[in-house]
Amino acid sequence: MKAITSFKRYEEKFLISQVQAQALQEILKEHMVYDKFCTNGQVYTIYNIYYDTAENDIIRKSVAKPYYKEKLRLRSYEENPKPDSKVFLELKKKIGKVVNKRRVVLTYKQAIDFVEKGIVPKANDYISEQVIKEIKYFLDNNEVKPTTYISYKRTALFDKDNPEFRLTLDSNILTRREDLDFNSGRYGDELIGKDQRLMEIKVQGAHPMWLVQALSELKIYKSSFSKYGKEYQGYILNNASKNHYKKIA
Repeated sequence: MKAITSFKRYEEKFLISQVQAQALQEILKEHMVYDKFCTNGQVYTIYNIYYDTAENDIIRKSVAKPYYKEKLRLRSYEENPKPDSKVFLELKKKIGKVVNKRRVVLTYKQAIDFVEKGIVPKANDYISEQVIKEIKYFLDNNEVKPTTYISYKRTALFDKDNPEFRLTLDSNILTRREDLDFNSGRYGDELIGKDQRLMEIKVQGAHPMWLVQALSELKIYKSSFSKYGKEYQGYILNNASKNHYKKIA
């Protein structure tokens, strides 16, 4: 098991049209490069499983926008990971406007055994050990289970002069609350429209001026958007609608 990567940065979300995304990408190519997973600018797929309590306490607190919030998710870049495939167990915290993501690299089996059976994996280095302790503390204080599957197609770029500045464009975001196993296949409800893109800017400091100008020219404005939060709100509305029709019947 290798050491984790730790991220501390600001994240801004923008829900934009496909037309805006295409126009912006032409500008991005002048200042940014695609990351190693985007061969020739192609998208790649990310698969996530979020963990929550039976009463959805984690996401309910998150959508209330407290000063401090955290989420636990399992991430794979393989659609059908094997027991020994590499996955990322991530504890994502937000304090004010600053996002701190701590993740540890585990095998798929190690991750499932840790979160669902309480079997703590052994760490090979100090940083991994610390993050595993953080995740264990979270698990000890929150009785969680697999709750939501979220998968999406992603285009990712980073600044030529500042690799810490990243921009991602997500599309075809699929969610579901059953068959919560990566090996059940990629399917679910669409979270955003087919002609929409969720853009995220991840930066540790100020935006470069060229980007500020591009966003202004294309009339791209910030929006408050969380994939898991949006899924949960849809889930609540759907359940409320079902209960309403039951009462009428």
